[in-house]
Amino acid sequence: MKVVFLLIAQPHQTLHSLPIAFEMAARHPNAEVHVACPTQNHLDYARSLGRLYPAAKVIYDLLPIPAWLGRLVERNGHGPLERLASLFFSRHYFNQFQAIVVPERTSLYLKRMGVTKPLYIWTRHGAGDRAIGFADDIKQFDFVLLSGKKVEQRLLERGLITPGEYHMGTYAKFDIVERLHKQQARLFDNDKPVVLYNPHFSRGLTSWYQFGEAILNYFANQDHYNLICAPHYRLFNGHKKQAEALVKRFAKYPNILIDTGSTRSIDMTYTMAADLYLGDVSSQVAEFLIRPRPCIFLNAHHAHWQNNKDYRFWTLGQVIDTPDELGHALSVAFTRQDEFEGRQRAYVAETFEHQDKSPTSPGAADAIMRFLQKKV
Repeated sequence: MKVVFLLIAQPHQTLHSLPIAFEMAARHPNAEVHVACPTQNHLDYARSLGRLYPAAKVIYDLLPIPAWLGRLVERNGHGPLERLASLFFSRHYFNQFQAIVVPERTSLYLKRMGVTKPLYIWTRHGAGDRAIGFADDIKQFDFVLLSGKKVEQRLLERGLITPGEYHMGTYAKFDIVERLHKQQARLFDNDKPVVLYNPHFSRGLTSWYQFGEAILNYFANQDHYNLICAPHYRLFNGHKKQAEALVKRFAKYPNILIDTGSTRSIDMTYTMAADLYLGDVSSQVAEFLIRPRPCIFLNAHHAHWQNNKDYRFWTLGQVIDTPDELGHALSVAFTRQDEFEGRQRAYVAETFEHQDKSPTSPGAADAIMRFLQKKV
């Protein structure tokens, strides 16, 4: 049985599928497990994580794309055109496998490129509420891994998954984060509360373009809180100069840490270190709430969020409409946490099926293998 775990998108998706690859290789010696990436840097990152799973004998493949395309991806990031081009130039490579396992959906274009032999398996990435996580093309996958009842219910309601062709209770990222962070990093040399500002990348949804400057200036001009500004990985992807300029502007403030795209911005370093979450629509809030804590949500686009499934997580904290409200929201956030903690715990219980801190990747690897043994 030959299975490839394809990492065609930005590195923030890597942790959602790679632990399953390692568990499959370690638990199923009859499976030949490949991990494939379009660039050497991404492949090196995957290989470095593989050292956390010494029993996993994985084959690492650099996709057979032209050198010019590899340089383009390194320079501009894994944008939609770069991903499609990488798939096109690698299409013959994929026909050797019985299954292709991915955390994104762009790879479904391989079917249109003639790659119809392998089965397509989706690990998902993130556990948010936005509509994009419940898109119609999900129906094209042969097998899907789900984190919990919340996702299962919405996908079943839309007829996008079929009983017997999905597995419940998987959030592989938690498994590898547990191995990565045996000790919590200390990010500031004081004991002031730490606020994590985590704006999304999508221009039509993010608070960054409307509120970002005001938020950074607010924290620069006070001494009650530390701030970690760690946007979604894609916000500054391909905008290196702007990212460097932003970091330089605020470097003189010891209470502000800005990370525009390091591995610490994707491996839960910051969600575990923060005392309060400040954001808009990123699914990282679900990861943050594994340990209930105050949240403040920024409604920069005047969204009608009440009773909207796509904004359900905004019921888990205060929602403010302008940066002028931030000071007051912060001042009452910890005293008001009792109002939201019950909702937060219920939300986490529905989002993540397994909460006993046991790894979920082994069960996911086993479920995929059982499915393939029936179908291949």
